Amino acid sequence: MVRTLPEGRLVYGMQLPVQSQSTLYAESWEAAAGAADLVEIARAADRHGFAYIASCEHIAVPRRLAAAMGTTWYDPVATLAHLAAVTERVRLLSHVAVVGLKHPLITAKQYATLDRLSGGRLILGVGAGHVREEFEALGVDFGRRGAVLDESIDALKAALGPEEFAEFKGVRFAFAGLGQAPRPVQTPRPPLWVGGSSPAAVRRAAVRGDGWLPQGDRREQLPGQIARLLALREAAGIEESITVGTIAEPLYVGEPGWEVGRWTLSGAPERIAESLREYRAMGVDQIQVRFRSRSRSELTDQMAAFGSEVAVHFGD
Repeated sequence: MVRTLPEGRLVYGMQLPVQSQSTLYAESWEAAAGAADLVEIARAADRHGFAYIASCEHIAVPRRLAAAMGTTWYDPVATLAHLAAVTERVRLLSHVAVVGLKHPLITAKQYATLDRLSGGRLILGVGAGHVREEFEALGVDFGRRGAVLDESIDALKAALGPEEFAEFKGVRFAFAGLGQAPRPVQTPRPPLWVGGSSPAAVRRAAVRGDGWLPQGDRREQLPGQIARLLALREAAGIEESITVGTIAEPLYVGEPGWEVGRWTLSGAPERIAESLREYRAMGVDQIQVRFRSRSRSELTDQMAAFGSEVAVHFGD
């Protein structure tokens, strides 16, 4: 079994600010932030019980999407490796790496090294990607990205597994007799979580993933999606449990005193905890949280309040 997080209780992690700056979610202070801010936020996550910190991947953003997505997307391997050196406990999640853009041996080399450098804290989150121009510039067939991802996952399971000289033979990728070291610390391999909420992504997570990272599902949609995920997994004959995640609504612990948006869950810690416990009742194992903030210090204060005042009400 490949499982990272404890079973039976709700845990929480967060996508790092600064490292991706889409206008859909970035706060205004992030534009002038940098490495020092990421370090302090990662250390705060380490102190306050966060299960993971996450970094996303886009290699290049086309001009037609730049107004919404921005072009600031830190490389996840470099970012998480930098933060591994200044943290001790928190897991390091790629949410998500578009692994179909690279040969699996390149991805395996990068993330095996990250797992080794971090003392075995990697969670490899993968997704199909959605930016056509990114694929075209790198010579990868955008229309076949789902099939490429499926094969990449299978190849990565072999390349990140226990064998130094791993073997794999697929339609697009094949390797044998090639040794890679350092090997990951985690055995039999680091966990592999699959991102996305389309029918294909849910099927991929059910059949190939150790975890599922939904993207954009509303609360009322999750029970049906989880039921489908588990049914597909059972039909495939997979007995191992899967880590089910979700992305929670934006949060603000306490009364904000400023406009945090109509969809932000705010107020007393007990009220926030009660609302988030509903996810656990649906079958969710981990929630990814995001806090509204006007500065790095307000963000880290929110993280501290969440860890000490909200999460204590999750129970086991």
